[in-house]
Amino acid sequence: QVQLVESGGGSVQAGGSLRLSCAASGYTYSTSWFRQAPGKEREAVAFIYTAGASTSYADSVKGRFTISRDNAKNTVFLQMDSLKPEDTAMYYCAARRSRNGITWFQESGYDYWGQGTQVTVSS
Repeated sequence: QVQLVESGGGSVQAGGSLRLSCAASGYTYSTSWFRQAPGKEREAVAFIYTAGASTSYADSVKGRFTISRDNAKNTVFLQMDSLKPEDTAMYYCAARRSRNGITWFQESGYDYWGQGTQVTVSS
């Protein structure tokens, strides 16, 4: 069982930046960030493969968020710039142990989840 630990959340004013980290205790095939705002469903934000440079983003964060990874440290990052109040949410990282054919934005495709880190953006 791989453990995922997120860090880097906090409070920031609109237009500011935060960098989230997701440290895995072992190998994962791919990793994504999801978020859930109060009263809303959890939504996929960004995706990255462990091998290669392929990434995907939700339309709402394209051009503002960047997902990256350091395979030597089994860590995935989410650089969040130009933050907006609507980015306020609990952010979770999720990982797959292998390829499964489920699209990256579907929660059912993930085997491991972190405990979440809160991001609050004030106007």
